[in-house]
Amino acid sequence: MDSKRKLESGAFPVSAQDVPTVPYEFERGYPTSATARRSRDDAAFHRAVMAYRFWFPTVSAEGIFNGNREKGILDNESIAILSADPRQIAFTANSDTPYGAGTLDLSSGPMVIELPPGPLISLVDDHHQGWVLDMGLPGPDAGRGGRHLVLPPGYDADVPSGYYIGRSPSLKNLIAVRALPVDGDVNEAMDALRRIRVYPLATAASPRLLQFVDMTGQTMDATPLRWEDNFQFWEVLKKIIDEEPIVEKYLPMYGELSALGIEKGKPFRPDAGQRAILEFAAKIGRDQLLVSAFYSARPDRLNWPDRKWEWAALVPNSSQFETPAGVDLEARDRWFAQAIVASPAMFSRVMGAGSLYWLGVRDKTGMFLDGGKSYKLSIPQPVPGRLFWSVTVYDVATRSQIQNEQNRAALRSLFELRDAAGLPEVELYFGPGAPGGNQQRWIKTTPGKGWFAFIRIYGPERAAFDRSWKPGDFEEMK
Repeated sequence: MDSKRKLESGAFPVSAQDVPTVPYEFERGYPTSATARRSRDDAAFHRAVMAYRFWFPTVSAEGIFNGNREKGILDNESIAILSADPRQIAFTANSDTPYGAGTLDLSSGPMVIELPPGPLISLVDDHHQGWVLDMGLPGPDAGRGGRHLVLPPGYDADVPSGYYIGRSPSLKNLIAVRALPVDGDVNEAMDALRRIRVYPLATAASPRLLQFVDMTGQTMDATPLRWEDNFQFWEVLKKIIDEEPIVEKYLPMYGELSALGIEKGKPFRPDAGQRAILEFAAKIGRDQLLVSAFYSARPDRLNWPDRKWEWAALVPNSSQFETPAGVDLEARDRWFAQAIVASPAMFSRVMGAGSLYWLGVRDKTGMFLDGGKSYKLSIPQPVPGRLFWSVTVYDVATRSQIQNEQNRAALRSLFELRDAAGLPEVELYFGPGAPGGNQQRWIKTTPGKGWFAFIRIYGPERAAFDRSWKPGDFEEMK
């Protein structure tokens, strides 16, 4: 196996290559010493790749927490709010809806989240990006507003009445909120975020409110990119394992970590050989996640048999990729390689609820999208969404909004495409040069870099499900 094989920066993953295998050697039925050494290294490597893929969402969540802390947005003290743009590095974040995100630390007790009435979509996920609670429009308050209570692991004290309850298996949790900009009013959406109240239950008589910090226009990196393909991945994971309670349903995967020298409360001191195996496993694990994200051959990824658009999330209407056969780990890999957070509402394929996401990585001919080429995309009108829709462009290497001189990565029905209403279709353009007379409907891409796109539909209607509506494919413009 060539340890130097890796993905080129900004490139799509290569197709799987055959790895030559050499038979183990045995004497009188017993493995030789050389076979034993090699077998132990092989087992450690394969364990490490499996562990990497399983624990990647946990380390990715830490990337979000770390990004906030680097900007002074501390656990249980403040929450970042922003109208996002490409200056904020975050896995497939969008500019459609202003965001709020913060870290809730339950080590001192439950946390209260009071949502006002209005068009808010919110959730709480645990440190492993497992679903804890939906709030707002997709939650039990259904947009009417309400008080929500997040309980720490093993909480057995009396639970006060009047709250919607979420029980978390971890101490650190992510609160993530989106405010829908009704009629394109971003300022009102930002104000809606500021009206949320978050505080420790212990201070309910005189709430100690978390403060909101506006990060609009500022740079920020809320990803694990700096760790994801090197030894730091394991160091970050070890710190999390030490700080968080053991989650019983993950016991087999804690066992894999233990075999690699990562165990709660014990020193992690790999020797040079073990360190090399873990370093290589992080690179290969990352590569395998990107193959799941961008080179899947699963037939269920396609919604329209005559289009290249794929479902970003392959298991609908679940919170953690559950199927009758078990947890779909391939779908889990695919999602967390390119995105963050999970909940039933995010993966809903129900008319009128939530939003739909389609992933575009190839043009009409089946070639990967190339930042040095120019493309046209036709979107028939009206798009079947009662709220709004968008197309957002992402850089493959960072899985974040593409960075360009425009400081724009999205074309949105509420903003750049407001004049498209009533047209039979709208044509969008992508490439390194502006098409004549169509700059308002163009996203600039970078030669030498691969990119992909999401189509998002908010409040999807029947035609989004019965396939009577379908977008065009990206067509190269010579």
